[in-house]
Amino acid sequence: MAHPLDPLTSDEFRTTTALLHREHGVGAGWRYCSIEGLEPAKSELDAYAASGEVPDRIVEALCLEQKTNRTFRARVNLSAEAVALFEHVPGVQANFTVDEWEEADAALRAHPDVIAALERRGITDMSLVFMDTWTYGDAVMPEQWKDRRIGWSDTWVRAAAGANPYAGPVNGLHCVIDVNTMELLDIEDTHTISRPEVMGEYVPRHVPDRLKGHRPERKPLQITQPEGIGFVVDGHQISWQNWTMRIGFNHREGMTIQAVTYTDAGRVRPIAHKLSFAEMIVPYRDPSVDHFRRTAFDIGEWGLGFMTQSLELGCDCLGEIRYLDAVMHDSAGEPYTITNAICLHEEDSAIGWKHVDHGDDGTGNEVGAEVRRQRRFVVSFHVTVANYEYIVYWRFYEDGNIECEVRATGIMVVTHIEEGQAHPHGTLVDHRTYAPHHQHFMVARLDLEPDGRSNTVYRSETAVDPISAENPHGLGLRQVNTPIETEGHDDFRWESQRAWKVVNDGSLNGLGTPVGYKLVPTGAIPSFFDPAAPVLQRAQVIGHTVWVTPHDAEERWPSGEFVTQSKDDHGLPEWIRQERSTVDTDLVLWYVFGIHHITRPEDWPVMPADIVSFWLKPVSFFDRNPSLDVQPTATSTSCCGTDSCTCQH
Repeated sequence: MAHPLDPLTSDEFRTTTALLHREHGVGAGWRYCSIEGLEPAKSELDAYAASGEVPDRIVEALCLEQKTNRTFRARVNLSAEAVALFEHVPGVQANFTVDEWEEADAALRAHPDVIAALERRGITDMSLVFMDTWTYGDAVMPEQWKDRRIGWSDTWVRAAAGANPYAGPVNGLHCVIDVNTMELLDIEDTHTISRPEVMGEYVPRHVPDRLKGHRPERKPLQITQPEGIGFVVDGHQISWQNWTMRIGFNHREGMTIQAVTYTDAGRVRPIAHKLSFAEMIVPYRDPSVDHFRRTAFDIGEWGLGFMTQSLELGCDCLGEIRYLDAVMHDSAGEPYTITNAICLHEEDSAIGWKHVDHGDDGTGNEVGAEVRRQRRFVVSFHVTVANYEYIVYWRFYEDGNIECEVRATGIMVVTHIEEGQAHPHGTLVDHRTYAPHHQHFMVARLDLEPDGRSNTVYRSETAVDPISAENPHGLGLRQVNTPIETEGHDDFRWESQRAWKVVNDGSLNGLGTPVGYKLVPTGAIPSFFDPAAPVLQRAQVIGHTVWVTPHDAEERWPSGEFVTQSKDDHGLPEWIRQERSTVDTDLVLWYVFGIHHITRPEDWPVMPADIVSFWLKPVSFFDRNPSLDVQPTATSTSCCGTDSCTCQH
């Protein structure tokens, strides 16, 4: 039976577009920038859980009328088979679509002026050329075309068919294109750089023999579960040990984790309503002519769902795997299936807890070691955004911890330079080739509900007691917890090891302490922007580590709903001006973290995964170690290397 939080099906996509075509003529000459099933209100989900009352199935679509360059918001009630809303949203640009990106590449490569510009550089085989269209921010848009839906292009050329296009930048050549009409508006031809001899290949058939065969052959590494998987998949609901959750998926956030609970001694306890990524901002920190426009909002301008890739057993996921497919749509509104979009599996996670004691156990035997190996349940998906890949893992542990890890891999943007030319904003990674420094800011939207929705965020940090008669050796330290009583932002402090706890003061554990979950902020990075910088003005969220707001179903996107060609941040900075109370209420914690990528030769020609993560840890949520009841692992030669293994009982 379908659940109100389930993602849209192919039939629901088709019903939505059929109703909008019938009622408002959305068809030829239009693009569907996005179609998304809206989540029911929390009160409606409560009613569904209590009585089975099914809320209406509401779909929101952003429709672009290409001829007039107007964006319309539609809301369709699938339960009533009716269009409830169809309104023009003035002064905005919706997200770009994959179809526009592909069509712009084809249009530019076929344009005689582009062909002529490349011929002047000695490039004549257009099948090797790739025109990569990026979106603009308002500050760097050509003034005369600010009323259009435009993109700017990088130009890349492969050394051979199937070779890496990103190894062949055509510096100084950028096109401006109207993506509604696919009209070439301008060719910005500023300079030329001769192509140096570089080794920018990673596909084995293109890698020179001199770089192969220097590593001993890998031995097989097999992961098996002879008795099958230890989790249950029921549609989009997953149960593993004491954890349950629902897996969602949409065009913008991609995979989401919803309705997270933990069964504690038979009591089902809510932990999170929804865990997801709300924005990803990638500014390049090179003001040169080839890079000053290069800032991407990978979620708001493009959408992680549209960029999600199918996964393969043995390569992307290892072990006893179950997959979930995802359904997306093209810009005509036609649905398509991403096979194996989401990977589900268990992993061994080394030692969970251990102690070696000494003496007699009362039966004449040595006490020895007590060990439990730890397992974790992993939900993951992979996204390709042009040259970069992002791999997202949500990991759930037996001890109640939740870890989110993001791996960035793929190929760096590079630029050729003259021999000896300075490159202060990047690192030399190949002959006469540098990669500009840049940053990857990710914004996690954490709608936590430890034992319910009445919560307060506490800033939690360590203070050192001064040396005194009571503290003569300077040993004393205390943990200071300060409630954040009004919505706003806060910043990480290394000196005090600042973290943030979402606490339900109305729910006490067995020790009489309020229960909560703590955000452990690893990977927090400063923006390194001047306050007046246009990038920071349209992405003020990256200026602070955390933001706290009351839950509002309409407040989903931290830099605003429409970030394409934006000038100002219409998200969190505007919301917090309401100065709403954040005490004992339904809250959202927004966490900004990421990768400060100072490029290096070792990242070229394909980047080893750069890893960043954060943790959500129970703090007084349980009375004691919740993994105390984890079963011991059977002894085996694989454990200790002998037949008389005594390291586990």
